[in-house]
Amino acid sequence: MEYNYEKLLDRAWNSIPEKLRSMSRFEIPTANTFLEGNQTIIRNFNEIADILNRDSKHILTYLSKELAAPATFDGNRVIIQRVLRDAMINKRIEDYAKEYVLCHECKRPDTKITELSGEKIIRCTACGGWWPMKKIK
Repeated sequence: MEYNYEKLLDRAWNSIPEKLRSMSRFEIPTANTFLEGNQTIIRNFNEIADILNRDSKHILTYLSKELAAPATFDGNRVIIQRVLRDAMINKRIEDYAKEYVLCHECKRPDTKITELSGEKIIRCTACGGWWPMKKIK
């Protein structure tokens, strides 16, 4: 039996789910912030959590630890008890996305937090890769 490379390639491409064929670019959201006295307020925090598809409490815990400042919810916004530059907050959001959202194998944002043998893991629905979820220290 003779195989034609192009036909095999077409067959393989057609067997890939439609959502994996698209090359839509995922952009890590940026914080819309302003200062109020000695506090920094993130106006679009819930939007950031929605785009990252993660629990807003988990993201807030991470940011609070990384920025070394207490933070609280205030409706759709977050109040951080420290004066911070946009770049510093956005860098921490990017770090969060790289660790807890983007697949470590294929770099796609199609991941879900689940459990394996009682341990939390992050599993990629695109490539099937998984890794243990780091605890926030």
